[in-house]
Formats: sequence, C-alpha cells, structure tokens
Amino acid sequence: MKYYTKRSAYSTAGLFTLSLRWVLGWTYFSAFWRRLILENKLIPDEAGYIGEKFNHFLPNALGIKPIIEYLVSHPDALQTSMIIFTIVEAVVGLFIILGLFTRLMSVGVFFLALGILLGSGWLGTTCLDEWQIGVLGIAGGFTLFLSGSSAFSLDQYLINKKQSFTNKKWFAFLGSGVLPLKHLQIIVLTGSILIFGLTLFTNQYFHGGVFGTLHNKSVKPKVEISNIRYNDSQLTFQLFRVEGADVYGSFLIGISILDEKGQVVKHIDQNELAKFATGNIHNYYVAKIKPGTHSLILPLGAKADLTVELGTIQLTEGYSLKLIDISGIEWISRIE
Repeated sequence: MKYYTKRSAYSTAGLFTLSLRWVLGWTYFSAFWRRLILENKLIPDEAGYIGEKFNHFLPNALGIKPIIEYLVSHPDALQTSMIIFTIVEAVVGLFIILGLFTRLMSVGVFFLALGILLGSGWLGTTCLDEWQIGVLGIAGGFTLFLSGSSAFSLDQYLINKKQSFTNKKWFAFLGSGVLPLKHLQIIVLTGSILIFGLTLFTNQYFHGGVFGTLHNKSVKPKVEISNIRYNDSQLTFQLFRVEGADVYGSFLIGISILDEKGQVVKHIDQNELAKFATGNIHNYYVAKIKPGTHSLILPLGAKADLTVELGTIQLTEGYSLKLIDISGIEWISRIE
C-alpha cells in the first residue's frame, strides 16, 4: 500500500509538471531550431554567428570567464563547442518534451541553465533577462528531476508496456517513476535552499538586486583603455568593450589626443574612423572591432589593439587619449 501511495504521488507530480516540462523542453529545443533549421547561425564570419554572441558573455561572466576567453580566442575550438552545445540543447529539449529519460534530461536542463546564468546572467537591457532564464531553468530542472514524467510521456508509455528495464533502479534515476531516495524532505529542502541561495547571490552579484544600489551593465556602453604605447610616430592602445547592450555596438565617432592642458593636438573624426585601416586593428576574439559605415564599431566583448599614426606630433608627459561614443559618452586615459 505504501508503494502504491508513492507511485500515485509521483504519477500526480509528473502530471502536474507537464506544462513546465513542455515549456522547458521547447526553451532548449527552440535554440537548436532557430540556430540551425530556421537560419544557420553556426557559420563563422556570417551575421548572427552564435560564437560572436557567446563572445558577448565574456566581460562579466562569473566563474567561467577563462573557459569563454579560451574559446573565443580559438575560433576552431569555439565552432566545435557551439555545434556540440547546439546538439546537446536539441537532444535535451526534445527528450524533455517527449518525456523520455526525463530525470537524466532534467540534469541536462539544470547544467545548461547554470551555464546561461554564470555566463550571461548580467545581460538584459530592460529586464534581468538572462539571469531570469538561468535561475528559473535551474529551479525547473531540479523540479523535473524530483517529479519525473507520468501521463503524456514516453517514460510512462514504457512503464505501461511493462518493459523489463523500467523496473530497474537505474531507470528510476534516469527516467521516471518512484525516486528511490531516503530522507526526501531533507534532499528537497537542501536543494531548494542552495538554489534559492544561488538566486540571491547572483541577483546581488550581477545587478545589486538584494541590497545596495541597483545597476545594469547592459544599458550604457563602456570601453576600457589599456596598454598605451608610444613609439616614434605611432600610438598603440588596447580597447575592450565590457558593458552595454549585446545586440547593439558602441559606435566610436572620435579619437582625440590631448596635451597637458586638455587641448586637442590630434583628432580622428567619424569619417576617418569609418575608413580606419583594418591593418591597424589587431583583434583578439571572434567579436571584432571594425570600421562601419559611419564610425568605428565596437561590439560587446570585443578586444583589439589599435595603432594610430601621429605624423610629426611628439607626445610628452601629461598627454591623454580620449574616445568619443556616438551617444556622447567619453572615455579618457593618460598616456604614460
């Protein structure tokens, strides 16, 4: 009777999570569908390449930044990873929708969502878009692992057909049915506390959403200037776009060199930047700084060394470099 009660409870739980299963499944399967079926976004150097979007995660990723940086610095490894990632999303999403090996696939949902959270939880121009997707995916994956599937699932179909392997303990852990765990209340409470703690921590870390001042790193572009080097008639410096909307570049319309009094001694306007020599741009990642129609375009996550010809201008102590964005934002760094 006790087993029957448990079986009924799990059957009801699996039924109640049906909409969650379908929505989570489509969330991940649709990534494959959009990325490969509706439009091929796995081709490097073409508009919409998923690898470049992955590059957007880099500046403020949590814990996995070295992995992202390695991949976006090695285009072949990045493309292979994006293909594997897309296949995993397709399999996990489809199997979750069908309710086949539900608990195993729910683990896949959990880790896919965790990757989204750590990599891009800081992104979102109007809402905390990627953070919400990440934390809800983690909680949803955990819930589906606990409930499994029941009606309207292939797991239940196999159980109803009395396939011998559905009576094995491993199927209960990988598929559906009664979860053979003791102290289930403690496991659920512990997992829920950890997930809620991760939610609060990342909400605070990425957005200041628990206490202090709220901030959103996706609203305004920010460019870091570093490694300024002056050699005879050339000035070389490194730019790294670390904040702002991932779907919209920073458009550089001016580069000025200022003397110690703040007077402009050299200025490159937007027309010149639109024709900036690509040979004077050394990009590090797949997201590339490049000249556009009316300005120099700095995508989110792009890092590059730029070289500016100074001609007869001699730089002395106290000079500085100023960048001007089309929005009016300026970034200034001293030339040491």
